[in-house]
Amino acid sequence: MQGKEKRPESMRALALLLALFLLAVVPAHASVADAPGANLEVALVTYGPGDVYWERFGHDALELRDTVSGEAVNFNYGVFDFNEKNFFLNFARGRMHYLMDAEYTGEEESYYVQVGRSITRQRLALTPEQASALRDFLLWNMRPENAGYNYDYYADNCTTRVRDALDKALGGIIKARLTAQSGGMTYRQQTDRLMSAQPWLMLVLDLGLGPYADQPLDAWQESFLPYELQDNLRGIRVPDGHGGTQSLVQDEQLLSPNHVAVPPAQAPDLRLPLGAAGLAFAIVLILAARRWPTMHALLATLWLLAAGLVGLLLLVLWTLTSHHSAWANANLLLFSPLAFLLLRAPWRMRRGIAPTRFVDTVLVLQLLAALTAVLLHLLPGTVQQNQPWILFALPVWLALAWSLRRPLLAHS
Repeated sequence: MQGKEKRPESMRALALLLALFLLAVVPAHASVADAPGANLEVALVTYGPGDVYWERFGHDALELRDTVSGEAVNFNYGVFDFNEKNFFLNFARGRMHYLMDAEYTGEEESYYVQVGRSITRQRLALTPEQASALRDFLLWNMRPENAGYNYDYYADNCTTRVRDALDKALGGIIKARLTAQSGGMTYRQQTDRLMSAQPWLMLVLDLGLGPYADQPLDAWQESFLPYELQDNLRGIRVPDGHGGTQSLVQDEQLLSPNHVAVPPAQAPDLRLPLGAAGLAFAIVLILAARRWPTMHALLATLWLLAAGLVGLLLLVLWTLTSHHSAWANANLLLFSPLAFLLLRAPWRMRRGIAPTRFVDTVLVLQLLAALTAVLLHLLPGTVQQNQPWILFALPVWLALAWSLRRPLLAHS
């Protein structure tokens, strides 16, 4: 989600790297590649969210500036390529390949100004030795054999890579401070908050996230987001070289405001809307069973197909992909491939035929599964926060079970 698509001139990164190395061996022209650490200024540049779904999380980069020549280069870890072989297959399997990239600061910032995304620059207090070490690491990381990495939305993305590079240069100070500080939200809450401008995509993602997304986070983990890293760095203090400490962020400038709608501060509460939707669908099912048998059969079939397909997808995500944030998803108890076994039952009921013992067994199993999803919330520790989906699915399953048993109840 974070990052940007590789543009046609994607080879500019390698060209820039070559240029930096060439400039480094020409004494008459100082550059970022060969400047002494005392001349290097390091800044974290944070870009606001964009309109496209993969831009909603925002983006960031490390800027290195040679204060003598004025040359400034932005290093970031957020490039992907739709034209990569098997891109969509790899995406589905959870094996996204991202690349490190570098671009002259002026070119990079003009792009974000053009698309209306904010730019915030935080100048950081690194010693000459730390700045030089960071520069050397970034240039090493830019080499073709080192530039690629396997992207993970939460644990290894373009912001965590920036965070880790800074922490490495600072000797682990950032991690030490932030792991001792609790985060404000979970992965699920941050995802729902940031994707709320696309409600259907937000719901799909929330449905597909398992208990991994509900673990309590510390500030280090929550710094997988550009805005969170930007905010968390404000509270970091580092040695000032005179026996005291100073703020890591020396100054902060908003270089360009955001012209794109920004996400809300809090995640939306999905319990009421999904609970109301599930209850409304259940009521319609009951009314249709009484008065419009054909409509009931159509609605029941629609529900069973949707529940079965969702359950099949959740099962595939758990067993056949590397999307660990989707593993062990308790929503499998609410949306199960078992639903496929009930597809004939609504049409048999339409003809007044009582459900078979097999159908009864499947219905009982499904209701027990839904009850288990409820009871899981009584367990201690991290439990998947899927209450909205329980409130949505449980009334529908109860209404469907009642309506499918109705012919038998009428004759008992």
